Amino acid sequence: AAAMAGEALSRVPDVQIDGDGVFKYVLVRVRGAGAPAKDVVRGHGWAEYHADLFERTAEELARHGLSCECLGGGRVSHRPEERKIHVYGYSVGFGRADHAVTTEKLKAEYPDYEITWADEGY
Repeated sequence: AAAMAGEALSRVPDVQIDGDGVFKYVLVRVRGAGAPAKDVVRGHGWAEYHADLFERTAEELARHGLSCECLGGGRVSHRPEERKIHVYGYSVGFGRADHAVTTEKLKAEYPDYEITWADEGY
């Protein structure tokens, strides 16, 4: 079971965010049975609330036998024409995500971008 959970976990993308705009994001810790946890970033403009993002993510992961918890949220400003991403703000329901962790995940996904973060702002 642990090997299968590890395989399912490895297939979960570290980052899924919209390609443009300003939108909410959540930092989610994903777990498989007996497998190490991993943190993933999800951010989309369709989400009115951070909980919308988390619930959709939890449903998708549950189908693969994975569980998750929300570590917090914030906002992402993604400007592809400038190759810039800025992470900031917080989630009223989940609290502020560790933007430094989010930024590292984004840097791995967008290596040619300038990626910054700040704790202030909403």
